[in-house]
Amino acid sequence: MTLLEGRGLTKKFGGVVAIEDVSFTVERGEAVGLIGPNGAGKSTLFRTITGVHPPTEGEVYFDGDEITGKSQHEICHRGLAKTHQIVRPFESLSLLENVVVGAEYGGREFDDTRARAREMLEFVDLGDQMHADPGELSVGGLKRLEIARVLATDPEMVLFDEVAGGLDPEETEGIIDLVGDIVDEGKTVFLIDHVMRALMSVSERVMVLDNGKLIAEGTPDEIQNDDEVIEAYLGEHAGKDLSDAVADDEAIAGD
Repeated sequence: MTLLEGRGLTKKFGGVVAIEDVSFTVERGEAVGLIGPNGAGKSTLFRTITGVHPPTEGEVYFDGDEITGKSQHEICHRGLAKTHQIVRPFESLSLLENVVVGAEYGGREFDDTRARAREMLEFVDLGDQMHADPGELSVGGLKRLEIARVLATDPEMVLFDEVAGGLDPEETEGIIDLVGDIVDEGKTVFLIDHVMRALMSVSERVMVLDNGKLIAEGTPDEIQNDDEVIEAYLGEHAGKDLSDAVADDEAIAGD
């Protein structure tokens, strides 16, 4: 059953077309990856889906209802949440208090929002630091805090915008495992990441954007060996199979 659908999505900023006529579906319980070169329009697509940028043309549907033009908080309350590429926690609040914000304002009703927040911090392996300040965390820890805050809203679907970006190999491994755990919990996941190993390892299906247009979709194996994808993603290095990029990530992670 389709949970998220985009129909003919186009977003223009003045004369710049960031995404053009993008249509897609994500099925309930599915884990889908979104890749493409820098500037392809990936984050713009996510922001358009979640109400940050209303589309210039097209519609977005979530769980059968049109959400085009809805505010970010309305979309979150419906069960569609997104992590941010650059994590901005409330610096004056503890980790626990940061996650309580998600539990209290995410649109669900919990008997005890602090208990919900503690549960989510335990889930992301930050339970023993719940009374610490965000400034005490590593980049990986901040990413985990962001995930806990999003999960505290009890979303049906999570959009991860470069959740492994900026992490060292060990932290990347941990985040890959955590996203896998979220998928195992039955959440629907839509994932952007430039760390190919992270994305390919958790995605059942991969979509590819180039210059704002959806140029391919398929299984990870199909995408890694698609000539059009290789040319778009690797440019002048198009002779190198995309699967080699995944292997390179694996080698780096093993260093």
